[in-house]
Amino acid sequence: MNSFTLPQTGTYPSFYHTYISKLSEENYLELILSQVAEMKDLFRSKEGDWDSTPYAPGKWTPKEVLGHITDTDRIMTFRALCFSRGDQNSLPGFDQDPYVLNAQYNHVQIELLLADFEAERTALMTLVRSLNDNVLDNIGTANGNLISPRSLFWIIPGHFIHHLNILKERY
Repeated sequence: MNSFTLPQTGTYPSFYHTYISKLSEENYLELILSQVAEMKDLFRSKEGDWDSTPYAPGKWTPKEVLGHITDTDRIMTFRALCFSRGDQNSLPGFDQDPYVLNAQYNHVQIELLLADFEAERTALMTLVRSLNDNVLDNIGTANGNLISPRSLFWIIPGHFIHHLNILKERY
């Protein structure tokens, strides 16, 4: 992987622009690693039951937000793996709410959730480092939309930034 630039418009559905627009041309692997430290620092800076308290009725708790980020990272990474390997099967979408509900993140210790997030990010980085540039712009279909591995990989840190900002502003 030598040329891991941001994706071109048109290689991802427009609704992902919310996440891509939060990013600039930077070292992808350093960004992924810095986000692990940023999440750990945020959770470790809080006291009491902060991590198990939603900011409003019907909203996720910080633990649930962290679990959702990890789940989404895994799904986006799986999609990118499939498309980078030339898989032409259409991949399904996912409904985030049942994922969070069934995971029961509020019953999981925060240190385990943080370790899981870090492990997922480590696996993401090793995959990205192993890819040849020529597969990053393969196009596949996920949730009925055309998207490239490059786009999927960059959506991951943009999605993180989106949720980290919510955690900082509303909790």
